[in-house]
Amino acid sequence: MAVRLNKVIALLQEGKVAFGTFLPAGSIPDAYWIATSPYDFVVWEMEHNPYDVSDLRLSLQFMLNRKQIAESGSVAPAVVPFVRIPINGRENNEWIVKQVLDCGVYGIVFPMINTVEDAEHALQAARYPQAKGAADAEPVGRRGHAPANAVRYWGLTQPEYYEKADVWPLDPNGEILPILQCETQQGVSNLRQILRKIPKPGVILISESDLSVSLGYRGQFTPEVRAAVLEAVNICKEFGVYYGSPQANAQNMAERIADGFQLLMPAPGRDLSGLEIGRSLAGRVE
Repeated sequence: MAVRLNKVIALLQEGKVAFGTFLPAGSIPDAYWIATSPYDFVVWEMEHNPYDVSDLRLSLQFMLNRKQIAESGSVAPAVVPFVRIPINGRENNEWIVKQVLDCGVYGIVFPMINTVEDAEHALQAARYPQAKGAADAEPVGRRGHAPANAVRYWGLTQPEYYEKADVWPLDPNGEILPILQCETQQGVSNLRQILRKIPKPGVILISESDLSVSLGYRGQFTPEVRAAVLEAVNICKEFGVYYGSPQANAQNMAERIADGFQLLMPAPGRDLSGLEIGRSLAGRVE
């Protein structure tokens, strides 16, 4: 098997758990830090932050580390850059998908995937039309042709990029990972139908925060919310589909792993120990 460029796909194929986190696009210090962190991937957040492609390009550029590339002997990133786009599944704005892929990301988090049509459109927008005779031509790709920036960022020739810039696991050789957020009551209710129609969707990200709001609990993780999460988990297991959680933390990590989540997103911590010691020594304990 050829060496993977997308470390997250390799981990999933090996049956291992992949760990990532959200960070705001456009922060140079965050890009420096995440690129050498123990995380496997980062999702540059552009759903709840302003959608600014210049911010995304800045983050991607400052993740590059020539020493890291030279020592590894591979252009594969040590921490894989993904992005969460602002459009909900029902909005079907292909141009945003096209723009972030042309910047060079290796995966996209698609918010609010509620129906078969939402999921199918996400995959179509993320892939080029397939070569003649390809076994995986459906769903038909709609991505427009302008790969120059992505080719340069990935460190490939254009023919090499075309061979790898498809969605996985629909294309077994693809290096682009679609991550479809299941985060509403409608999404959970339709998930079995979605996976029956699209058996290789990438990763289903079961997002209990919005799910709790959809169920009327406004951010409270009640037994009903937990039941809805487990319903989605069991449907993914039934169809043999990868699933993840963006609400992983120290308190629920063991539970998430026991539930079989293969992609987990604990938030990056902020170390305040120095501040706390200083305040104590200075008599600032309040």
